[in-house]
Amino acid sequence: MKSFKSYLVFPIHFVLQMTNLGFWGILIFCFGLVRFIIPVKIVSKLLIKLMHFFYFTFSVISVGLIKFFNKVKIEVKMDEELSKKKWYLIIANHISYLDIILLIRFCAEHTSPPKFFLKRQLIWLPFVGVAAWALDMPFMRRYSQEFVEKNPHLKGADIETTRLSCAKFIDSPTSVINFVEGTRFSPAKALERKSPFSNLLRPKAGGIAFTLASMGEQFSNLLDITLAYPQNAQQPMRDMLSGNMTYIVIDVSVQPLSDEIIGDYFNNSDFRSQFQVWLNELWVNKNERVKTWMKGLKAQ
Repeated sequence: MKSFKSYLVFPIHFVLQMTNLGFWGILIFCFGLVRFIIPVKIVSKLLIKLMHFFYFTFSVISVGLIKFFNKVKIEVKMDEELSKKKWYLIIANHISYLDIILLIRFCAEHTSPPKFFLKRQLIWLPFVGVAAWALDMPFMRRYSQEFVEKNPHLKGADIETTRLSCAKFIDSPTSVINFVEGTRFSPAKALERKSPFSNLLRPKAGGIAFTLASMGEQFSNLLDITLAYPQNAQQPMRDMLSGNMTYIVIDVSVQPLSDEIIGDYFNNSDFRSQFQVWLNELWVNKNERVKTWMKGLKAQ
């Protein structure tokens, strides 16, 4: 019976989610073009506010559809209240494209508008790419170490993209989101990359260190967000679209930004080592939280 329900729910839910994404994505793109054509500061500010409204409305409807088609509990854990008028640097683990919808919805309720650091390939994703471009989100092109060694002129290209993107956020409170693992977690990727974590990939420190060095004084706090789908860890997106998602955890740890994590990551080897230790400790604790949620459900 559950299988029949899944086959029935999936196409209906998928079409509704894509319609929601397409409608708001096209609206954002159209207003983004107007903003590009009329580069007047006051007009740009009004348009970006309207585009943020579209952006948040998309997430509210999308999560509403998720709740309609799934008997799901979405548990948000926060250790203190947040503000829509403050700047936040958000670092999160990455499991599924569903993470993005959930983080936008979370920010719509609790923080300033979020900007994601996105992989460059996503610019070609229907509706998502053009909307992200219109919202001034940074697209990162990641190069392997071997590729950079063969093309040394590309060394630091991601960091330069980060610097230019951060400059666009200077005028209004923003929550900058970085999936510091660089890609979505899977057991196969964890094995291939020799990750020491059972539920996470290794965090990449360079981009976030540079963001802190560039904008550290603007951020009021760092938000360490842990996402988990304890009963649907293998295929969360498919399970959600099929009506089989049961439990989602969004755990938010609000942390101060101390001088110890703001510095010259690329030219100061002592700071670089210290920063990597700090980030790895965050990931150890994050991995333990995910393991606890997994074990807790298995024990029920």
